[in-house]
Amino acid sequence: MATYLKELYCPKCDKTYEASRPQNLCECGTPLLVRYDLGRLAKEVNPDVWKGRPEGLWRYRELLPVSQEENMLSLGEGGTPVYSLDKIASEYGLKKLFLKDEGMNPTGSFKARGAAVGVGRAKELGLKALAMPTAGNAGAAWSAYTSRAGIKMVVVMPEDAPLTTQAECVAYGAETYLVRGLISDAGKAVKEACAKYGWFEVATLKEPYRIEGKKTMGLEIWEQFEEDLPSAIIYPTGGGVGIIGMWKAFNELKEMGWLRGPLPKMVAVQAEGCAPIVKAYREGKDKADFFQGAHTVAAGIRVPSALGDFLVLEAVRKSGGTALTVTDDEILAAWSHLAKTEGALICPEGAAAVVAAKKIKEMAVVGADDSVLILNTGAGMKYIELLKEKAKLLETGSLVN
Repeated sequence: MATYLKELYCPKCDKTYEASRPQNLCECGTPLLVRYDLGRLAKEVNPDVWKGRPEGLWRYRELLPVSQEENMLSLGEGGTPVYSLDKIASEYGLKKLFLKDEGMNPTGSFKARGAAVGVGRAKELGLKALAMPTAGNAGAAWSAYTSRAGIKMVVVMPEDAPLTTQAECVAYGAETYLVRGLISDAGKAVKEACAKYGWFEVATLKEPYRIEGKKTMGLEIWEQFEEDLPSAIIYPTGGGVGIIGMWKAFNELKEMGWLRGPLPKMVAVQAEGCAPIVKAYREGKDKADFFQGAHTVAAGIRVPSALGDFLVLEAVRKSGGTALTVTDDEILAAWSHLAKTEGALICPEGAAAVVAAKKIKEMAVVGADDSVLILNTGAGMKYIELLKEKAKLLETGSLVN
């Protein structure tokens, strides 16, 4: 298969690296991004070719970094549905509110996208052992795909990570460890172990290929909205790889001449108890400070320091979007209300994005006639204990109205 992968590059210092070798960060400490020969791709490939392929992440193979078909690992990821939330839209004063449900992916979250491409590329580059810190879902996804690839996986997560994802990592055969503290503490443990044992670190944005899997959300949105992109896309932001990836996808499509309309406003939502990127956005900074005392019920966005914060902030600002916070009480209320109103049991991080839809309408970031898309990043059933919903015990043996 023809590959259009060209090189890796640093978005800060512009230094380039060969894509044929395993790479972590740029020597300046910045995450590396993947560059393709978009001019040649646009000449040699017609987007209709994608539309004629089966649903799924690998239908976009020309704009992905894995070149050999045997390394295109798949458990059925991608091709997630978009559906309207008409009742919630009416409550919020919006006419067009949609949800893209990433909980339909293997291992129950959008992390499967990054794992499929990241592990596939690691296999192609001959790596034998990977290690990462995780709040839960990324560890589960990478554990599943490394199992499929025959690669050793080491996962370290905070001890209060969701029990479901802890069990998933162990079930897939990953060496799984807990640490007292936050994901940043897990990150320190992984960094030390990789230096000691020669494992390859695949923490968020410490390798360049996870983002390529995540960007397929943007490619799918472009197709699903028939090239008329939503006015705004709301993304629950922890490490922020999804928002960076979607923004990269839209700009690559634009550069190839396949996307001609305006780009969506990218909206980053964080929990009030852990909002480093929102704080930096409000203060006009290009980089976020470490957020002390981080806490929220939404474990996936409890990231006190994101390596790609400057890329998230750039996407938000260049798109004319915004960054905002929601409270844990708002998350829990919206989570329960959405399930009872629309039949959608999403994850708490996705519920944060639902709350943000109401807020960006009130802030006039979007108008009543604008289309708004919410990204739900995981399946709600993985967090069911947080809802504290219980069935009633039937005391008399018969139902009473």
